[in-house]
Amino acid sequence: MGEQLNLTSEASQAQPSQNVQSQNTQQTNQVQSNQTQTNYSSNVSGSDSSAKAWIANRESGGSYSARNGQYAGKYQLSSSYLNGDYSAANQEKVADNYVNSRYGSWSAAKSFWQANGWY
Repeated sequence: MGEQLNLTSEASQAQPSQNVQSQNTQQTNQVQSNQTQTNYSSNVSGSDSSAKAWIANRESGGSYSARNGQYAGKYQLSSSYLNGDYSAANQEKVADNYVNSRYGSWSAAKSFWQANGWY
C-alpha cells in the first residue's frame, strides 16, 4: 500500500511539470503568432480607406481595445473571428477579410452601415 501511495505521489508530481511545459508551449506559440501578425499591412486605399476609418470611428472611436459584449476591437468584430488574437495587426487583417468577403469593399460596407446602423 505504501508503494501505491508513492507511485500516485510520483505521478502527481510529474503532472504539474507537464502542465507547465504545456503552458509554456502555448505561450510561445501565441507570441510567435502575434509576431507573425505584426507584419500585416492593409492594402486599402482611397475612398475605401476613408470608409474604413469612418466605420472604425463609429464602431469603437478608433480604439483597438474597445469591447461591447462579444464584439471586440477597432471594428467591433465578433471575438470568434479574432481567434484569441486581439493584436492591432490581426484586427486589421480580419476586418479586411471580413469586409471583402461580405461586402466586396469598405465603401460598400459603409453604405450598408449607413442604411442599417451596423455592418
